[in-house]
Amino acid sequence: MEVESAKLLAAALAIGIGALGPGIGMGLLFSKALEAIGRNPEASPKIQTTMFLGIAFTEAIVIYALVVALMILFR
Repeated sequence: MEVESAKLLAAALAIGIGALGPGIGMGLLFSKALEAIGRNPEASPKIQTTMFLGIAFTEAIVIYALVVALMILFR
């Protein structure tokens, strides 16, 4: 395997695996937030605030994976 091919494969695996976990986590986060709002509609603003914070932190993990993939590609 050539070095360039190995770089492409490593970058693809880095972003693919790095986005898999947060994708599953965001799905679970949304489903549980909607379930909580359905059970207690009065707490909707507090639940939504916490949900948006969780989404931001989860999205940061994907951005880190993207940075690692780009570092592999352009190094």
